[in-house]
Amino acid sequence: MTVTGTRSDGRAADGMTYLQADFTTTTGLDLAVSQVRQLSPDILINNAGINKVAPFAEIDPDDFMRIQQVNVVAPFRLAQAVLPAMRQRRWGRIVTISSIWGRISKAGRASYSASKFAVDGMNAALAAEAAADDVLCNCVAPGFIDTELTRQVLGEEGIRDLVAQVPARRLGRPEEIAAFVVWLAGPENTFISGQNICIDGGFTRV
Repeated sequence: MTVTGTRSDGRAADGMTYLQADFTTTTGLDLAVSQVRQLSPDILINNAGINKVAPFAEIDPDDFMRIQQVNVVAPFRLAQAVLPAMRQRRWGRIVTISSIWGRISKAGRASYSASKFAVDGMNAALAAEAAADDVLCNCVAPGFIDTELTRQVLGEEGIRDLVAQVPARRLGRPEEIAAFVVWLAGPENTFISGQNICIDGGFTRV
């Protein structure tokens, strides 16, 4: 099946079609939804997301709404676009990347947590409607992952402090998240739906 993604030059490679989309605007999202509906994929991975940390009383309403637009409205619209064809084929997989901040929260994360708690609720309701048609819908909630951005933001000392709080005593690896998403989205997953599954080395359970 054609896979959608983003690449700045928009060229096709490896049998894939790349669509460039701006989810921060209604016009950009409308265009992406139209294109995805035409492609009619068997699998949808909602992975776009933005964040801005701020004390609750200082959150800019425009920033709050922009975060909801990208993190909640875009997955909602895209799931709406692909769902009818998936149900008609009686097979489909929708995986939305959430966060541990959609299971727990902390100071400064109100905008982001609001969006990630929202996609969890949306996923649960969607799964309840679609599972009988073998359209399985799940969230994956990564914890602290060893990425370049993580190291830039936290620095080595910050990472050491963070790792000390994780029962597994390390950061997660991007490939660990990817492997589980691939499994959830594939034919091997036949009965898991409506879940928000943390991959966090046990952080949210202690």
